[in-house]
Amino acid sequence: MKMFEMNSGVLICRLNGEAIWIIPWGTNSVRVIAAVMTAPVLNGWALIDQENKPPPSVSIEENCASLINGKIKVVVRKKEWPCRLELSFYNQKSGLLFKEMDSGGALRLNARKFTPLSGTGYRINACFENNAEEHLYGMGQYQQEFLDLKHCNLELAQRNSQASVPFVLSSSGYGFLWHNPSIGSVSFGENYTQWFSENSKQLDYWVTAGDTPREILSSYADATGHVPMMPEYGMGFWQCKLRYWNQEQLLDIAREYKKRDIPVDVIVCDFFHWPHMGDFRFEEEFFPDPKAMTDELEKMNIKLMVSVWPQIDLESENFNEMREKGFLVHTERGVNIQMLFGGKSVFYDATNPDARNYVWQKCKKNYYNHGIKIFWLDEAEPEFGEYDFENYRYFLGSALEVSNIYPQLHSRAFYDGMREENQENIINLVRCAWAGSQRYGALVWSGDIHCDFNTLKRQVCAGLNMGIAGIPWWTTDIGGFHGGDPCDPDFRELLIRWFQWGCFCPVMRLHGDRRPTGIPVYRKDGSVSLFTGSDNEVWCYGPEAYEILVKYIRLREALRPYIRDLMRDAHENGAPVMRPMFYEFPDDRGSWLIKDQYMFGADMLVAPVMEPKALTRQVYLPEGAEWTDLHSGEKYKSGVITANAPLDIIPVFLKNNSHANLITRREKN
Repeated sequence: MKMFEMNSGVLICRLNGEAIWIIPWGTNSVRVIAAVMTAPVLNGWALIDQENKPPPSVSIEENCASLINGKIKVVVRKKEWPCRLELSFYNQKSGLLFKEMDSGGALRLNARKFTPLSGTGYRINACFENNAEEHLYGMGQYQQEFLDLKHCNLELAQRNSQASVPFVLSSSGYGFLWHNPSIGSVSFGENYTQWFSENSKQLDYWVTAGDTPREILSSYADATGHVPMMPEYGMGFWQCKLRYWNQEQLLDIAREYKKRDIPVDVIVCDFFHWPHMGDFRFEEEFFPDPKAMTDELEKMNIKLMVSVWPQIDLESENFNEMREKGFLVHTERGVNIQMLFGGKSVFYDATNPDARNYVWQKCKKNYYNHGIKIFWLDEAEPEFGEYDFENYRYFLGSALEVSNIYPQLHSRAFYDGMREENQENIINLVRCAWAGSQRYGALVWSGDIHCDFNTLKRQVCAGLNMGIAGIPWWTTDIGGFHGGDPCDPDFRELLIRWFQWGCFCPVMRLHGDRRPTGIPVYRKDGSVSLFTGSDNEVWCYGPEAYEILVKYIRLREALRPYIRDLMRDAHENGAPVMRPMFYEFPDDRGSWLIKDQYMFGADMLVAPVMEPKALTRQVYLPEGAEWTDLHSGEKYKSGVITANAPLDIIPVFLKNNSHANLITRREKN
């Protein structure tokens, strides 16, 4: 058997019982799969099958082979001591992007380490030498105030407010997808990058080369799927609170917005509008006529979004049937209760296609057929009561092996069902994501975060890295979720600053559990239903805040044509809506270092105010453009300026006087 051979467009490399496949996979991109004592398998976790034209250029020699696909070149060399194969990756200019870690001579290190587990799996380590000066971005959403991930250690696991999307973009000119849904970790060290999987059957990753971040992300979108086109009702203001607990209350809020002539695109019916988790229907006492509710909202041009949780309460009307059909996540040991909030429950198994269809059919009957066309997929990590991943098993395998793909497949359950109903431009709010989630209409929000300025800072970094990780639809609970007293002046200031920033996020959505929390709700028979929280509408924060909040809702409406163009760019080209400065200015070295301002599309520079009592802030204006203050119309050249930021102003600058009509509109208002 030959060490190197070309078979059906795949460069196959074999040595010491290991098989490595190097596969052209899209424009300027390759997929690498390695397996021990067996043939690799083309798992479709996130990657979509690609057609490559023209065919790659391949060279095979006795102890070396190479494959060129567009702008990327992979070289495989046989090393004699210790005997092994070593992979290196180059761009079209023969510049080294990165390479597998050297053996270190007498250290005898192994860049691809397979440690066998009982059964058929391995713990897998993959180590790469990289440029110590490179900057790294992406990887999804982590609750930390870092944009550049160089020198960061990250857990590859899904948690409430953490979405692990293992794609990283390097300033050296490449993108790297760890195509593995197992629990693990990554360390972006100065000397090398190490990826680790707790339990996998093979090594699998995808690499693309490009001259700009836009080119790299376009290739990544082609490889993992494009987000749909954002529907019109996704582009305006969304009203939400914990929780509108009955039909008339929800309708009264919508009527009040219309009475005040404040535009609202979506209003949200939050959790526990159901009798038990897993019933997937309204509780009749509190929501007696869902279709009439939806119809009235439609007449006001407001869409209704309903919360759906993946938990199945042991008392649910669907629990026994789902258990008998094997549609539930299995607990390996101990009591089979996976979550205690609001009852004793387990999660449905989104990795099982029959279970996905079962849940969708229930939601179709009880929600979709009433005219509800947008869903809030909460708890989608899933949020186990204990993140003890080795204790759970799915249809596709152990949680250690496949758990990170759960949110992607949960989104798919609803996307597939809605597509079967011929719905287009699908969007569903979801609390977690993995690579490929975007193609199923996933709008990710940053989870149950706290209400303070430090948390706000972390959300800006999280949103920017989420966009680089290929998830262009992203948002937060404006004001934070946990706490926040509408009567507290300090919280009102935070809410205003967050609300202004929300105007320049992909989706502008107000939500939160406002104080006092835990307001009791009772059924007619005296039994206790789930609590509700305090009011969270724009008129609940005093007259000064009200005027500012409404001003930014109206600005969002004025931005709708521009936002529509951004969403089309995301749909067609995989472009983030929120873009780190380097995305638009890759040749400006300073732009790679900025984490507290960003580009909202190509033409708007946004600098959120994220310090309490601040009335100014420093803003970096990149070279190569003239900048116009959105609010004053004043023009600036490149450089660092001190921007005015009174309480009603978020600094925003238009590149090269683009969309100057917005200034005229604001002056008229």
